[in-house]
Amino acid sequence: MAFLLWIIAVILVVAGIVSLVRGQMLWGILLIVVGLLVGPGGYSIFR
Repeated sequence: MAFLLWIIAVILVVAGIVSLVRGQMLWGILLIVVGLLVGPGGYSIFR
């Protein structure tokens, strides 16, 4: 389960970075924050 959450978190953060590069600041920041909250390392909403 932790590996699956890690993969989802990586996808969300990468999508957030791509959005930032494309100029969509709010959407990019939101995706990065959600990716950090979902990920098993550090802070996770699934503890």
